[in-house]
Amino acid sequence: MDRVTFVFDTTTAALWAEEVATTERIPCEVVPAPAESNAACDLALVTLPGHAEPLGRALSREGVVHRRWNPTTG
Repeated sequence: MDRVTFVFDTTTAALWAEEVATTERIPCEVVPAPAESNAACDLALVTLPGHAEPLGRALSREGVVHRRWNPTTG
């Protein structure tokens, strides 16, 4: 199953992102950030592809600094 991974620079941002997702009722899961993502934080959020755009928009709207990580392009 494909999943989309969002990585963060701080633990605070990762936990805030989870809170935003919960508030917006966007399903996601907090997981360890992939080592190869070079994320400054050890936490990441994963969601299904159909939820990635709404989650990214919600995070941006709320000011949560994040980036989408792709295992094939980094």
